[in-house]
Order: sequence, then C-alpha cells, then structure tokens
Amino acid sequence: MKQLHEADPNLLANLKKYLDPELYGYAEKELEKFWQLCMTEFDKRAVHTDREGQPRLIKYDRFGNDVSEVWVNEGYRQTVKQTYESGIVGYVHKTIPELGRKGNYIYSYAQGYLLSQVEPGFYCPVTLTMATAYLLEHFADQELKNKYLPHVISTGEVERYEGATFLTERQGGSDVGANEVKAVPCGDHYKIYGEKYFASNAGMCGVAMVLARIEGSGPGTKGLSLFLVPWRTDDGALNGIQIRRLKDKLGVRAVPSAEVVFDGAKAYVVGDPTKGFYYMMEALNLSRVCNAVASIGIMKRALDEAVQYAEERSAFGQTLTSYPMVRETLAHLTARQEVQTSACFELIALFDRIMQAPEQATEAEKAWNRLLIAILKMRTAEEAIAFAHEAIEMHGGNGYIEDFVTPRLLRDAQVLTVWEGTANILSLEVLRLIRKHRIEERFNDKMREQLAALPGHLRPLAKPVESGLDELMESLPRLQEMPEHAQTYHAKKIANRLCDLYLSVTALKNASESERSEMIARLFLQHIWPQHLLDYEMLAVNCFDLLVNRNKKMRV
Repeated sequence: MKQLHEADPNLLANLKKYLDPELYGYAEKELEKFWQLCMTEFDKRAVHTDREGQPRLIKYDRFGNDVSEVWVNEGYRQTVKQTYESGIVGYVHKTIPELGRKGNYIYSYAQGYLLSQVEPGFYCPVTLTMATAYLLEHFADQELKNKYLPHVISTGEVERYEGATFLTERQGGSDVGANEVKAVPCGDHYKIYGEKYFASNAGMCGVAMVLARIEGSGPGTKGLSLFLVPWRTDDGALNGIQIRRLKDKLGVRAVPSAEVVFDGAKAYVVGDPTKGFYYMMEALNLSRVCNAVASIGIMKRALDEAVQYAEERSAFGQTLTSYPMVRETLAHLTARQEVQTSACFELIALFDRIMQAPEQATEAEKAWNRLLIAILKMRTAEEAIAFAHEAIEMHGGNGYIEDFVTPRLLRDAQVLTVWEGTANILSLEVLRLIRKHRIEERFNDKMREQLAALPGHLRPLAKPVESGLDELMESLPRLQEMPEHAQTYHAKKIANRLCDLYLSVTALKNASESERSEMIARLFLQHIWPQHLLDYEMLAVNCFDLLVNRNKKMRV
C-alpha cells in the first residue's frame, strides 16, 4: 500500500502552503497514520456497515417501554472511537498534547478529506459534532460550556458526546422560517415540543442543537432561538425524546437519520434568544465546508479506483490505459480533482482565520468567505457524482456490482448535492451577496489582480478566463435591473460562472510551480473553456504519464 505522500502529494502540498512548519510536521506524521487506518480498517468496516451492518432502531424494550435506541455495529463503533481520538474535532478547540498548542480547521479538514474517501457516511456525524462544538464555544454561556464542551471535544479523556444539529421540519424543509417546533419556558430551562423530520445522528448524539420558537416569538427565522438539548437526563433516561423511525436512505447508510419527536424535552437556550437562526447559519457554513471536503474526498477515491482498474484491466490485447480515450478521461479527472482540492484548501485557510477570530475579520472578508463556500460547495458536490459515474464506467459491468466500492461511492455522493443546501439555495445565497455586499466588485478586482500577476508565459492561457470575466461583469448590471423572478431564474448561471472563473484562476496561480502544474492548468482550462470541437494537440493523452504516473515525463 502506498504512503500518503505517494498517493496524494497534492494534499500535502496544499497543507504546506497554509500550515506553519511546526503544525505541518505534526500533521504530515499524523495524517500518514490516519491514512493507513482509513484505507485498511475503516474501509473494511465501511463495507460491512453499508451492506449488512446498517444502524437499526430498537423502538421498545422487552416490557414495551419506548426506549428509542439506535443500534450500530461494533466495527462502526471502533471507527467512531479511533476517529474522534485522532482529534478531528477536539484539536480545533484544545491543545494537542505533543505540541502544547491547538490545531485548526485546516488540519481537521485534511483528516475529513481522508475519512470521506472510505466512510463519508460517518463524516456526517463528525461534521455535526464539529458544528456543536463551535456553537458551544462561541455562543453558549459559561455554565453550559463548562458542562458540555469538554465531552463534545473529547479525545478519550472524558466520556464523549457526539453532536447533532436539528433544523429540518416536515412542513418547512429548506424554508426554515416555517418551523413550528416550540419552546415553553420552565424556570431556568425550557421544554421543547414538536417534530424534526430529518435529524441526522439521532440516537448517537449526546447533545443536539435544536432550533425552536419560544412561545410568543414572532414568525419566520427571526423568531427562532437555538437550544442545547441533552439526549438523556442525568440519570440516563431519555430526555422527553422519541425516534419515530430511521430513514431508509439511498446512501451514507452509516449515519442514522431519523424522525425525532420532542415531548417536553429539557433544553437550554444558547446565547441571545433573538439570534438563534444567525447562530445556526454560522454552523451551517461550517457544515457546507465539510460537505465540499467530503466531495473532494469522494472524487479522489473514485479517481484512484478508476486509475487502478484501468492500469490492471486488459481489453483487446492491451491495458485500458493504452487507449487514448481512457487516458484523456483519467488525465482530465486528475486535473479537476487537484484544482478543486487546491481551491477548497485556499478557502479553508480563510475560513479558519475567520472562525478562530471572527472579531478581527472585516465584513468584506466574511462576505468573500460566504461566496467561496457557496460556489465551491455547489460545484464539488456535483463533481463528486460525476467522478463516481466515471469510475463506474471505467470499470464497465464490474463498476455496477456491489463487490466493488464504485456503487457505494455513487450512492454516497448523491446526498452531497442535497445536504446543507441545494444548488438553487446556494445560488440564492450568491444573489444575496451581490445585492447586499456588491460581492461581484470584490470578485472582479481579486481575479484581475491575480491574473495580472501571472508570469508572462502563462498570460496567453488566461485569455478565455479574461473573456469570461468580461462577460460576467457586463451581464451583472443587466441582471440587477431585472424583476425578482428573473434574477432568481439566472442565479444558478451566475453562481456557476463565478465558480468557473475562481477555479480557473486557482489553476493558473498554481501553474508556475512545475511543468506538471502547468499541464494541470492547461487541461483544466480546456475542460472549462473549450475552444474547438477537436483537440488537435491531444494534450490529455500526451501528458497522461506526467499527470497520472508521476514518475514519468511528458511525451513530446
């Protein structure tokens, strides 16, 4: 089995850009161990969980009492233990013993990227626990923080509480303002009543962060408050919570998603009761970054599976990698995965700085962060599905058989376009940023500044990008003159163009690093901005060895 520096040098190169030398040295060593765990033990357990060991609801005990317990298999429990004890959540918030300092989101997301290549279903609970830890640390009062945060960020020294964030209700879905779950004051706490219709990590979490409407509060999102709801009381009994049923999902079967009913659950308000929706949206941005990380992880696994199969499989007397169409597919997938991974970690470096010290970030920086989260979450989720599809096609009939990982990759990838906001919802977020922050002006300035800084030999490559940017900036004033319904009609097209441009500039910025990086950029731009029906240069074929077989040189 390859070591991480051989299997994914692009990941380590990105981490080296954004981590200081001390933390990078630690991360390189620990990620190698985590990578080996992922690709051996975790991967085998994930197969069992997906096919035979899915979570099950134990609704009643032998006396007929509603216990609403969720059973998970022992292998999954071991993966849970090993992952949390690696510090994937904890070391964002507390000291790494070996270093005497905290880690950060960059290191955590690198772990999530590796985990998602083998068990993206479990990365959902990790995401929810990360969001819970963030909400507790930044917005809860000291008493709540002292009681619950050490358990949520535990790496084994105290009992671990996984987290959950419950937003979705039957009548609302993405329209969170339609939520009806209510909170009734009861002395120093509240009682929660109502139903959450798609509650992930139900039964596994120690605490859930729940949006509810305090009696007498106004309608819409402004009337929602955020509550911490322990799953069990101090004596171990269910805290007025019932699980109606577990969802029978297409993929990500490792995470138990449920319909949860609160019947007087004891709850504690988090922060300012008038800011519950704002708090949860901050956590949602964290989850959207996790979603993008899971997407590039699935893309990487799908690519690796396709390459390995194509190198070993023979057809008509030759290995698949001897054929130009196969070489083209794999070279283009490599370019797309590496550029989007680089873009995500550039975003994560900004996200980490803002999340760790939000008071030091300007409103313009926060808006820029929100824009990048929206467009990269949208694009990478769609690409994860496309990569899984390509891996299946590369395998032929075998790719459709559950003995191979490829069907699970496709099933697991499909949810990423739905979780944490569909493309439509994210495009509306982009539209809001244009209206409120004139984000297109900052985008235009940053992209042109970075294009102008390119070395001379790369400037010709940038011409289609410059033309695309010109077209965008010419179109936006007309868009803003349109009525509301017409603006929303075009929102997704605008969001996609912004993403095309951002990824293209990312590829060009990296192109000067090596001959290989320049070929990555050329292929990526060819994919986004095709100039001709026929590629007379057959660039993907000629640079296949350089891109996919890194030890070989480019053909001339």
